[in-house]
Amino acid sequence: MALPPIASATLQSAVLAATSNVLAQCLTAYQTDRPLVFDLVPIFQFVLFAFLNVPPNFLWQEFLESTFPAYHVSPTHAAVTSAAAKDEKELDREAREGKLVEPKLNVANTAIKLALDQTIGAAANTFLFSLFIHSIQAAMPRPLGAPLSNPDKSLQYLLTRGAIDYSKVNWTHVVANSRREFFPILAAGWKLWPFVSFINFVFVKTIEGRNLVGSVAGVAWGIYMSLVASQA
Repeated sequence: MALPPIASATLQSAVLAATSNVLAQCLTAYQTDRPLVFDLVPIFQFVLFAFLNVPPNFLWQEFLESTFPAYHVSPTHAAVTSAAAKDEKELDREAREGKLVEPKLNVANTAIKLALDQTIGAAANTFLFSLFIHSIQAAMPRPLGAPLSNPDKSLQYLLTRGAIDYSKVNWTHVVANSRREFFPILAAGWKLWPFVSFINFVFVKTIEGRNLVGSVAGVAWGIYMSLVASQA
């Protein structure tokens, strides 16, 4: 039985979120010339964020597409020519072959969607990510403030009762840190996401397909955000 599109998109994004964090850890180990030891805690945090973040984003994309459809139906050039010539026989043939109308890109709707996605959508995603990552890091303090030394220890930590304790979170600091890094992260995102959104809105016609394109691009973005989160 096939999963609903929103569930498939969420699982797909969760896998790619884990992939991006693993790649970020590899890059960090290479840059610092340290042994590569996978830490499962940030991987868990990024996967959890994907499960929380993808469903509302999927619905956001559905809202944009239903409100501002990317394509509208327009008569084909052949149909216009046949109609102008009052060639009923040719029009009948084109109707049987499905050549009377074709989808045309709605430039105005595409521009509106791009603007909304890169302002309201980008701002919400950026701030919510910062709130999430700063709060969950505060809720999951490492033993003695040090990284866990191997996957077994990080897994043991994740399975410990009370591993996530939001009573430890200082929300004033979380909000302050999120506000401080909001514009730098938003500006960095504008170097990538407008191009991804343009490709999605112009060339990809399904929400599932757009989520796939966004998720693949998100691997590179996820590496960047993993590096940002590791320095938080």
